[in-house]
Amino acid sequence: MPSAKTNAPMKKVPVTVLTGFLGSGKTTLLNHILQDKSHGMRFAVIENELGDIGIDQKIIQENVNEEVIEVMNGCICCKVRGDLVDALKRLYTKVETFDGIIIETTGLADPAPVVQTFFSETNNGEEALEKMYKLDCIITVTDAKYILERLDEEKPADAVNEAEQQVCFADKIILNKTDLVTDESELEEIEKRLRGLNPQAPILRTQNSQISPKELLNVGAFDLGKILEFDPFFLGEVKQPKHDNAVSSISAKIEGDVNISMLSTWISSLLRDKGEILYRYKGIIAVKGKNEKLVFQGVGHFFSSTFQGQWKEDEARESTFVFIGKDLDTEHLKKGFMACRQTDELRFPIGTKVEANIGTYTKGTIINQWEEGNAYRIRLDNNNEIWAPVDIDEYVRAC
Repeated sequence: MPSAKTNAPMKKVPVTVLTGFLGSGKTTLLNHILQDKSHGMRFAVIENELGDIGIDQKIIQENVNEEVIEVMNGCICCKVRGDLVDALKRLYTKVETFDGIIIETTGLADPAPVVQTFFSETNNGEEALEKMYKLDCIITVTDAKYILERLDEEKPADAVNEAEQQVCFADKIILNKTDLVTDESELEEIEKRLRGLNPQAPILRTQNSQISPKELLNVGAFDLGKILEFDPFFLGEVKQPKHDNAVSSISAKIEGDVNISMLSTWISSLLRDKGEILYRYKGIIAVKGKNEKLVFQGVGHFFSSTFQGQWKEDEARESTFVFIGKDLDTEHLKKGFMACRQTDELRFPIGTKVEANIGTYTKGTIINQWEEGNAYRIRLDNNNEIWAPVDIDEYVRAC
C-alpha cells in the first residue's frame, strides 16, 4: 500500500521593511547591510522609487545579484501596492537563492498599507503571502537635522503626515546624521519627541547610517499587537493614504557627459535659492574624462557627491537626476540640468548685450565665459558684476 504524501511546510522568509522620510539615509543603510558579510545572509531587495528614473536601483546593483532586485516606480503605499504583491510572489519562485527580503520604501510612503500586505485580512482574504513571508522588523531611519521640521510640517486636513506615520510604525528607530546636531540637549529633545510618538521602539543613534546589521536582521521585532494598540482597526479596511498634492517628483536624463563645474555651480545656486523646498535630490552623473560614476545626493541645503563604481565598456554613458520637493518648477529644473551637458559652445559671445536675472531682468554685457565654473560673467549697466551659472534664459537672455 503506497504511503500517503506529506507536504513539506513552506519556507517562511523574514521581511525587513526599511522606511523613513526622504534623505534620511535609507539607501546608505541598505548598502551597508548588503556589503557587510558578517550576517551571512543573502537578500532579495524590493526597491521603491518615486520618480520614473531609478537612481537607487543602479547604486545597489553593485552589491546584490540583480536577478533578485525588484523595482517599483510610484508610491508603494497607494499606487503600486498590487505590484508589491506580484513582486513578492515572483521572488518566492527563487526562494532558494536568498534568506531574507528587504523592502525599501520611498520616503513619502505610509508604512501601514505595506505592512497590511502580509495579512490575509487586508489582502482580500488571500493567505498566500502570509504562508510565504513573516514580517521581522520595521526600521525607520530619521534625519536628526530635519526630523522635527518634518513632524511639524503643516499638511492639508485630509493628508497624512508621512514622517509621523513612519515613526509610529517603527519597531526600531535609527536617529541618523547625529553629527549634524552638535548640541546633546537638542538630540535628547529629538529623542523625547520620537518616544512620545512611539515609546516602545528603541532609538539607535548613527552617523552615515553605520550600524551593525545584527541590530536589525532576524530580530523578530515586529509586533502586531503594538500596532493594534494605536490603530485598533488596522486589520480592517485597507489603508488608502492621501498625500500632500504640493509634493511632487521630477526626473531627467542626459545622453552623454556632463560638465562637472557647471553642475556644481548650478546645484549650489539652486540650493541657495530653493533649498527649503527640496526634500530630496539624487543622481548618477557621467563626467567628461572620468571612468567612475559620480553619485550626488542631498537633502534641503545639504549636498554631497562621491565617485563610486565604474562605467562598463558596454554601458551607455548617461546622466540622470531625480528631485523631490514641494511646489517644484519642473521646467526650470529640467532646463537647468540639460544646460549642464558637456559642450564648448555658449549662446552669447563676449561683448554681447544681454539681460541678466537678478530678481528682475537687468541689462548688461557679457565680459567673460567659463569663469570659476560659471557660464558667463556679466557687467550690468550700473557697473555691478554678476555670474550666470548656466546658459539658460532663467539666468541670462538676449535683449
